[in-house]
Amino acid sequence: MNERKTYFQQLDYTLLFLIFLLMCISLLAIYSAAMAGQYNVEPTYFVKRQVIWFIIGTVLMIGAMVIDYDMFKNFTIPLYVIGLILLVVVHFYGIERNGSQRWISIAGNEFQPSEFVKIFLVLALAHLLFLITKDYRERTLKEDFVVVFKVAAVGFPAFFLILIQPDLGTALVIASIMGTMLLMAGISWKIFAVLGAVIFSFLATLVWLHNNFFEFFTEYLVKPHQLRRIYGWLDPESDPGDMGYQLLNAMQGIGSGKLYGKGFTEGVLSKSGAVPEIHTDFIFTVIGEEFGFLGATILIVIYFLLFYRMIIIAFSCNNMYGSYLVAGVIGLLVFQIFQNIGMTIGLMPITGLALPFVSYGGSALTTNMIAIGIVLNVNIRTRHYMFGSEELT
Repeated sequence: MNERKTYFQQLDYTLLFLIFLLMCISLLAIYSAAMAGQYNVEPTYFVKRQVIWFIIGTVLMIGAMVIDYDMFKNFTIPLYVIGLILLVVVHFYGIERNGSQRWISIAGNEFQPSEFVKIFLVLALAHLLFLITKDYRERTLKEDFVVVFKVAAVGFPAFFLILIQPDLGTALVIASIMGTMLLMAGISWKIFAVLGAVIFSFLATLVWLHNNFFEFFTEYLVKPHQLRRIYGWLDPESDPGDMGYQLLNAMQGIGSGKLYGKGFTEGVLSKSGAVPEIHTDFIFTVIGEEFGFLGATILIVIYFLLFYRMIIIAFSCNNMYGSYLVAGVIGLLVFQIFQNIGMTIGLMPITGLALPFVSYGGSALTTNMIAIGIVLNVNIRTRHYMFGSEELT
């Protein structure tokens, strides 16, 4: 009884309250987005389905929270292997939509395996890093390279299988998870500098191939719809009726919200159907237009507070395995939020990433709720004292 009481007291209510606020924002924005001309449904249609997904996600979050996270090590390899198998199945038998083959249909219900692979990868890398860094000794540069190589060997298969769907956004989330967890592992900044140089060289090579060997570039490296998205991002005004259509309308809608917004359900562009996928990938457009700069700022502040709480939990845990788990979740969420908001205001190219806890969708929402359950799990099993922390046993 005392142990349960301790667990109950250790529950991070601030984190839960922030998730609740995001849930409320999500339901309001989805309700308003459902009134757009591109959807022939009742405004409550998507809201009801999103509520169901929140309930399912909450159940899964509790499940991820109540099991001692140390037991996750027993399921790491099977889960990750299952995830990779599902990605292979998607490649051969997946449902194609908008130029990408990302979904599997089971009993009439579609889900996106890559969403769950993100969680499986966090578990796998946390276990791997815990095993190879648990002695806490200072590593040489050569040993750090070995750590990076092992992390890349585990993460690259998922990265590659997702990239060829093609789903660049989720593939970059995989890279973000690996990078954040390596950062938590204390990898030398020199290695990050080398990795940055390699990435820059790779991008420079792609630009050179685009300019000098365009046919090879479009046939083997970049899909036509991906290239159109890049063109639409770099110069949307050059083709406002096609490549730049979605981005220009999204930015116009957000900009027209000004300081206080036009009011709930009063967005003009949000309702006109001028912004495709406004209830999923471009939900931030609704928030910017109807709640203005103030509403968008409140949303971003909530995200910052969410990350602040998770960072505190990661560094309060004296079990490196728990710290790696939380770091992986931070990497999983941070890039998605930055990418989603960035693409709606023209800072980033358009990808199919949802805004965590706000965009409509089942696979992404349940994955993120499981991720929060893992973070709460780590916090619950860490005793906090004035001068340190100790893991609950």
